[in-house]
Amino acid sequence: MDEKMIGVTIDGQKVEVPRGTKIIEACKRVGITIPALCYLQGISSYGSCGVCVVEVENSRRLVRSCMHAVTEAMVIRTHTPRVLHARKVNLELLLANHPLLCTSCERNLNCELQALAHQVGVRESRFPRTRVESWPLDRSSPSLVRDPNACILCNRCVEVCESMQTVSAIAMIGRGLNTKVGTFLDGGLANSPCTNCGQCALVCPTGAIVERSSEEEVFAALADPSLTVVVQTAPAIRVGLGEAMGLEEGALVTEQMVSALRRLGFDRVFDTQFTADLTIMEEAHELIARLGGGAPLPMITSCSPGWIKFIETFYPEQVGHLSSCKSPQQMFGAVAKTYWAERANIDPRTIKVVSIMPCTAKKYEAGRSEMDSSFNWWKEKMDLADEERFADVDWVLTTRELARMLNRIGLDFATVEGSQFDDPLGDSTGGAVIFANSGGVMEAALRTAVEALTGTAAAHIEFSELRERTGIREAALTIGEQTVRVAVANTLGNARILLDQIKSGESPYTFIEVMTCPDGCIGGGGQPIPSTAEIRAKRIASIYEEDRHKPIRKSHENPSIKRLYETFLGSPLSSTSHQLLHTHYTKGDAYRY
Repeated sequence: MDEKMIGVTIDGQKVEVPRGTKIIEACKRVGITIPALCYLQGISSYGSCGVCVVEVENSRRLVRSCMHAVTEAMVIRTHTPRVLHARKVNLELLLANHPLLCTSCERNLNCELQALAHQVGVRESRFPRTRVESWPLDRSSPSLVRDPNACILCNRCVEVCESMQTVSAIAMIGRGLNTKVGTFLDGGLANSPCTNCGQCALVCPTGAIVERSSEEEVFAALADPSLTVVVQTAPAIRVGLGEAMGLEEGALVTEQMVSALRRLGFDRVFDTQFTADLTIMEEAHELIARLGGGAPLPMITSCSPGWIKFIETFYPEQVGHLSSCKSPQQMFGAVAKTYWAERANIDPRTIKVVSIMPCTAKKYEAGRSEMDSSFNWWKEKMDLADEERFADVDWVLTTRELARMLNRIGLDFATVEGSQFDDPLGDSTGGAVIFANSGGVMEAALRTAVEALTGTAAAHIEFSELRERTGIREAALTIGEQTVRVAVANTLGNARILLDQIKSGESPYTFIEVMTCPDGCIGGGGQPIPSTAEIRAKRIASIYEEDRHKPIRKSHENPSIKRLYETFLGSPLSSTSHQLLHTHYTKGDAYRY
């Protein structure tokens, strides 16, 4: 036997597992899934719910399997009468203080607490409520809504925010029956360093944290004949929406998605991938300018709004390293309400732009005061008053919100015949598709930057070293006579490592990509729940599959992008481009919270 492996017996079955394996993970080796509410593999083993208990031979007490590692020759029993009774009682105690409003909860039928209650056989509420206070909802955030009354104190959200994102916007506050998850001085998420990433909502087992919904506003706009309502879809939606509509995990549903959006009533169905290609054009040329001494290096991508809030808050002295490019979402809003509005001869004041995003932070981004460049572009042309000011993007829907809207109209998504995006803002390349994956923005930018710097076609356009599923990966590339070192990071905890290198003057990189969420946008806070590493792997594979099947895979070869520059923008980094497609950042202060 390998010295790093140990033998254990689980329900009479002998199995070898690595030393240090938690009991809950060891049980999976023999096909047993132990129920748990406070456990997140590799992140949280809080042990508060008590639902994961098992019997261990020679132990007087039941053992919480999420907290204890196996030992040599351990004998474990997972479903003795004592275990089953304890799990049921512990769950009943949790339900005693939980609002039993399942039919009106956004997590109804996709709630871990609800599912476990059914699994362990809870059929009645035997225990009286002990929590006397009913807490108000926290609606202060533009992205998230918190309901402390639905919280079961599992600590998952706290651990994800602290351990993975290193933000610590929330914590356990209060004592005894007054314990709840809250922010500093209980001031609400908007008055905390929260980056709006939504990873807390993604791991919450109940409906205690959900996205701030814009479904009703969008339905109202779609029913208003005086408005032209257009929609843009982020790359990650095409591998998330199918899951949310009951198809297999990672299903690629691009064409069905387009048709479904038309059935909802959108006047035009466009693609955020169009402006992902546009982002690459601007960002690649900005990198080239910086290589010539134009601005600080390393340059860091700026597509992820949670990441932008993070660096503004915790590393304000480094915002000069950020690319000045807006995200594809915001570039789209600006282009749709200027270039497309002018081309279609539509009053921009009557155009409403709806984004379908995998990201709750996109709601925050759309509401930032800097994101109204289309209004400023039209202001003098149309003699608009400040009171008529409009944003570039009007509403942001998550993948989950779109799925709920499609279910509300009774659409049988599986039978929908596919169709194509509308022109001209629906044309995109493989370089835009891979924006969904961590490393994708970097890879797409390199596909363009290499050719722009050397004047010759790149020998290869897939960068396998940037596709590894690690928190930080790097590559050294020879471009012409220059060696360019690049790095890719996903999750804010990993971003912090790279920022500390810059802060200490030890960063060896020229170009850095940062994505807020694990594995990038495909793991965004607005994606279908659950969003495990295994599910994200399937989404990643589908994204790369769509890239490989795109007839054009380099952003600078997109014919609609070429036409946009020829007829409207002029050239990358032109004055019009800077007015509509670039922005500035706000230096914050983490200590003010």
